[in-house]
Amino acid sequence: QVQLIESGGGLVQSGGSLRLSCAASGFTFSDYSLGWFRRTPGREREFVAAIRYSGNSIYSADSMKGRFTIYRDNAKNTLYLQMNSLKPEDTAVYSCAAGRPSSTAMTHALGYVYWGQGTQVTVSS
Repeated sequence: QVQLIESGGGLVQSGGSLRLSCAASGFTFSDYSLGWFRRTPGREREFVAAIRYSGNSIYSADSMKGRFTIYRDNAKNTLYLQMNSLKPEDTAVYSCAAGRPSSTAMTHALGYVYWGQGTQVTVSS
């Protein structure tokens, strides 16, 4: 049974930091590319960051470059998202995803087949 379980969300003040984790099981973690997406009420799911299965390529949304860092630990079957300099507009439910999208589809949710339930991040002003 495939599982992706996010943790690390919470309430933080503007300018603060959080590290999200996504623990995976039920599939060969190192064979899959991984991504973080977020969603706020009334808005479509938004791409945050992604990392290829090889770990050699990283993709980040423009609004998060320099603030958010994605990385993976294949030995622990865990994906991470380090979020610094958080802003109130970063408030959302953050979900991790696993899939085998092509390099040109890494930022698209349709490229991912497994999804976690999400973890709430709230940034207060």
